[in-house]
Amino acid sequence: MSDTAIKRTVMAGNEAAATAAKLARVQVIAAYPITPQTSVVEQLSAWVESGELPAEFVTVESEHSALTVCITASTVGARVFTATSANGLAYMTEQVWWAAGARLPIVMCIANRAMAAPWNVLNDQQDSMSVRDAGWIQLYCRDNQEILDTTIQAYRIAEQLHVPVMVCYDGFLLSHTVMPVEVPSAEQVDAYLPPYEPLTVVDPDDPRNIGPVTLADPRANADGVSCHGYMEVRALHQQALLGALETIPAADAEWSELTGREWGGLTWEHLLDDAEVVLVAAGSVGMQLTVAAEALREQGVKAGVLGIRSYRPFPVDALRGKLAGRKLALVFDKALSYGNEGPICGDLKAALYGQPEAPVVFGAVCGLGGRDVTVEQLNDAANRAIADLADGVTDRAADWLNLHL
Repeated sequence: MSDTAIKRTVMAGNEAAATAAKLARVQVIAAYPITPQTSVVEQLSAWVESGELPAEFVTVESEHSALTVCITASTVGARVFTATSANGLAYMTEQVWWAAGARLPIVMCIANRAMAAPWNVLNDQQDSMSVRDAGWIQLYCRDNQEILDTTIQAYRIAEQLHVPVMVCYDGFLLSHTVMPVEVPSAEQVDAYLPPYEPLTVVDPDDPRNIGPVTLADPRANADGVSCHGYMEVRALHQQALLGALETIPAADAEWSELTGREWGGLTWEHLLDDAEVVLVAAGSVGMQLTVAAEALREQGVKAGVLGIRSYRPFPVDALRGKLAGRKLALVFDKALSYGNEGPICGDLKAALYGQPEAPVVFGAVCGLGGRDVTVEQLNDAANRAIADLADGVTDRAADWLNLHL
């Protein structure tokens, strides 16, 4: 890697996402503006209009149509991009499921924002968490450099597995905050990202039905070839998601060889080697946790951070290995699985259930609707959890940070 290949600049998270899509040489872009995602596609539309990005920018009337355009373009072999937030993602939910079930390698950036009602334009992660079971890979970013790098990696992952990828990052906290970013050259990205080879066959000389009704059991097609039933289709999709547990780290490692930047693959860590108390989160709050862990260390607590980069697929084996032998895992969720608890906390408890040397897992809910989350509040929550564990508590309700009822 030569320094001449690197452009160092300062940019907001949304510009980082748009820059990554441009470097990936996307061919079709469709998106509907919604705060705080809008400036992603504004930047891309400006590049298309100026001729700097040779792509089709399709103006649509809704988020549902935006993803529909991407589904159609991807089906016929184009590399596509879209972005959305909050209720925009909810509006396209039908097509979110279709894109995944059709095994289309669409990359969609999610500038995470609170869901309405009531209306709120600020950050939490309820929007992407609400579609975590739709069959997309979900990758969460902690800063703007990771947004750029992960969006490029997402195309490599999606096109290798034929599974769509959401690149999720905190609205306003990252989308509109400027940070130093290293931008790779087009030549570097071209070397990393081969041309897209579609899974579907669209050929006028070989007409076929794409996305037909699929019955429960396998059946023969018009040529007498036995085709999968609905359950086999779902099983193959699940296998692809589980295969991402190897593909994601491999894509990250190859990116590191090219650029010198590695993001941990499925997870990332800070001060974890000897940690007895582990603070767990996805997204930018993880960076705040690194400061909280350092403050706890000054208090004599062996604290560390385990960041979730890949939430879907959920890195069960990696988490089990990294948490074995710890005393406490405290999970900070910026979303709710209503009627249960924070989604990451619930998934971590399930992953560790019955495992030898598993830590006690406590949950904390923070930052909903953009509520401030300070390092001091994170540190106080950790101290409360440590005190509860010392008192023999092994199960408790989620601790809500900075809540005023």
